[in-house]
Amino acid sequence: MGEPMFEITDQPLSLEPLVNAVKRSSSGAVATFLGVVREQTRGRQVRYLEYEAYREMAIPKMREIVEEIHQKWKVDEVAMMHRIGHLQVGEASVAIAVSAPHRHEALAACAYAIDRLKEIVPIWKKEVWTDGEEWVGPGTCEHH
Repeated sequence: MGEPMFEITDQPLSLEPLVNAVKRSSSGAVATFLGVVREQTRGRQVRYLEYEAYREMAIPKMREIVEEIHQKWKVDEVAMMHRIGHLQVGEASVAIAVSAPHRHEALAACAYAIDRLKEIVPIWKKEVWTDGEEWVGPGTCEHH
């Protein structure tokens, strides 16, 4: 096994480095997730997002998520990156890759990873709309 990839960065994200980090000879599937800044949130026009993270705690929390995944599914590797700073509509904010012998495990673990990341990793975003702004933190996923 290689060294898992967990990163908080101010650089643009790409799935390719994560896919390369998780692929193993035992992997029959690599599932990925790329979160992208959308133009509308809760019916409001988004101008941009601003992300901040508590790095010293974010990486250990990402590792905790991977431990949970390994307890639930037979996966090979997991990699996660989250971008911080000023992001425009269309830019990627989070990238995840999960490799596993079979697609069902890879897909399930990838979905779990993004849900848990939004729940427990100390990353905050300021949503800046055309008519205001608001900070949103862990555990405040609008989908749930």
